[in-house]
Amino acid sequence: MRQLATFLLSALICGGACLAYAEPVPLPRPRPPIWPEPKTFAEAIAGLNFDAADVTANPTGCDGRLEDIAQAVLMPRLIGPETCGGGDMVRLEAVVLPDSAHVAVNPPALLNCGMAESLSAWLRDEAAPRAAKLGSALVAIENYDSYECRTRNRIPGAKVSEHAHGDAVDVRAFHLADGRRLELTDVKVDKPLREGLRESACERFTTVLGPGDPYHEGHIHLDVIQRKRGYRMCQWEVREPPAPVPLPRPRPSEAEIVKHSRKL
Repeated sequence: MRQLATFLLSALICGGACLAYAEPVPLPRPRPPIWPEPKTFAEAIAGLNFDAADVTANPTGCDGRLEDIAQAVLMPRLIGPETCGGGDMVRLEAVVLPDSAHVAVNPPALLNCGMAESLSAWLRDEAAPRAAKLGSALVAIENYDSYECRTRNRIPGAKVSEHAHGDAVDVRAFHLADGRRLELTDVKVDKPLREGLRESACERFTTVLGPGDPYHEGHIHLDVIQRKRGYRMCQWEVREPPAPVPLPRPRPSEAEIVKHSRKL
């Protein structure tokens, strides 16, 4: 209390003049940015399982093969964050069919070249001919998801998804030249078409997920992950429309009831 009283008495005597002689309070040093931008390539790949010698501007063998069956733009190598990213990435914009017709990928899919080649070959050799049996040409597919740095099914703490390396794509629907939109998970879409797409996809890709998997009820997931002993996963239930529920027989009219009672 005595110290407080002395301070107040000094302030009354000194007035505002004492403030002129007060030393400035030093401000704290500015905090560094949370995600500092790397200044060199070495900083960018620090801590990653990555061989800098692999970086090249020269097209790969896959790039050359893809050029014959698709329209794709070569993309820079994706690095991070953490284990995300991949090499030989491309932006797949369209698939070129044997008759030179194009099947657009909407929106364009950012994929590893190997996955882009597998998807293009499947659309070219299997999907397009099967869709043509419905009387109209396949002109586009809906890309629901391609490259995305995330965990599997976006579950916190789960393993990193194949989407995070550009090795997976989610397809929602096909578009035909006559304007029809065919959702691959829609039970009303031609069942033989869906069965054929499922069979051919499970032969070409190492993972196929669709209806029957709780996270893929509305689209088809395709990827080319390599597992031990060549294990493959094919979980796509080709379902049928639910059977109609029979309606109860209509109740007889009052006249019919009277007529029936007279007979009795």
